[in-house]
Amino acid sequence: MMPDKFHDECGLIGIWNHKEASNLAYLGLYAQQHRGQEGAGVAALDRERRHFTLHKNIGLVADVFSNYDFSALPGDGAIGHVRYTTAGGHLVANVQPFYARIALGNVAIAHNGNLVNTDPLRDELIRSGAIFSATSDTEVMLHLIARAARPHIPLSEVVISALSKVKGAYSLLIMFDDRLFAVRDPHGVRPLAIGKLHDAHVFASETCAFDLIGATYLRDVAPGEIVEVGSDGELKSYFPFPVERESPCIFEYIYFARPDSNIFGKSVYSIRKAMGYELAREHPVDADIVIPVPDSGVTAALGYSEESKVPMELGLIRNHYVGRTFIEPKQAIRDFGVKVKLNANAEVLAGRRVIVIDDSIVRGTTSRKLVQMLRSAGARELHLRISAPPTTDPCFYGIDTPSKDQLIASHKSVEQIAEYLEVDSLAYLSLDGLYRAVRSVKGKFCDACFTGKYPLGTPAAFDKRQRELFE
Repeated sequence: MMPDKFHDECGLIGIWNHKEASNLAYLGLYAQQHRGQEGAGVAALDRERRHFTLHKNIGLVADVFSNYDFSALPGDGAIGHVRYTTAGGHLVANVQPFYARIALGNVAIAHNGNLVNTDPLRDELIRSGAIFSATSDTEVMLHLIARAARPHIPLSEVVISALSKVKGAYSLLIMFDDRLFAVRDPHGVRPLAIGKLHDAHVFASETCAFDLIGATYLRDVAPGEIVEVGSDGELKSYFPFPVERESPCIFEYIYFARPDSNIFGKSVYSIRKAMGYELAREHPVDADIVIPVPDSGVTAALGYSEESKVPMELGLIRNHYVGRTFIEPKQAIRDFGVKVKLNANAEVLAGRRVIVIDDSIVRGTTSRKLVQMLRSAGARELHLRISAPPTTDPCFYGIDTPSKDQLIASHKSVEQIAEYLEVDSLAYLSLDGLYRAVRSVKGKFCDACFTGKYPLGTPAAFDKRQRELFE
């Protein structure tokens, strides 16, 4: 069963100058498990010996590091990564961090995002003799770093030279023998935050990782900024690239980030509640209760309930012990997959007019099954409210999304979607309402999944058939 959600992307953690760096990196990944559930890894650096060790595999963080002895990852520097397949396939070889020995020593790299010029870069590197062991665009960046490395060239210039050739979304952690770099692309599509833990500097995709390990949030890595920390423990900052229009991903606020994180300098929780407020103002309906689709709809449902004065109840109960490793049975009973994860609370639903809050509809398949489940539990009316605009276009910047023709809102009107889902009414938050909720104006975020306007362009390999069908 394909989930009716955009897939998670990737999460980064970096620790510098802490004697338990690898253990803290593991905890930071655990806090960011929601950002990627297919693979996890940590690369550790023993600076005194200039020695790297690496442990990574397919699976959840707790599984990859089950009963793991972290003394096998010694050192006071570490970077870690959780991933969901975006560029590249579901292979052990694509699990990050990547490590290599280059002319200037050792290097490990972890990446959140997606390049849009991966294919021409890889083709050029292969023609010049490069050998690839994975299919990830991150390995392309590793090759570019290796090519730029020359004796007596500062590592900061090596990083700048390599990244000047790439185009797309990237938040990066790059660790050499004696220093660590944290980087965001000039558009700032993906988040990356800086924190402090005693004398250590920490970096993470989300601030919830800082909370778990007891670090203090300092600031974000700015769009287009390269932050360097070396043996002296001081942060150095570079802005080597031309200034671009900032385009942070607005979907981070809608779905991806944990509600207890700060993303792009703002509280995810407060913004999601504001989405619920705006949704209630734009699309009120006479009903008895508001229920969220857990967990992604909970915060917006709180806002909708507060603004509409319709009480919120838990009409759907989630089984939190079902992971991606759940083995689906034969096709004949596969439709029970939704019930394995969510169960309707008939005590709350029976005979009532219900407002259902969710953050998005992708294909519509799971939403339709949820509606059927709620009807079977006795709901008298079902009014579905979505705390974001219709998702009409795929993402090329680090989120694994279906092709455009699989996105139900790309080829059906709101009325047609409501008919397909068999709800009494359906309404989405407007784009204007979304920007009011994030306290910004149109053009300040990447909203390509709603508008089809891609601020960084599209990949060279973008499906021509889709262009012909939809442009």
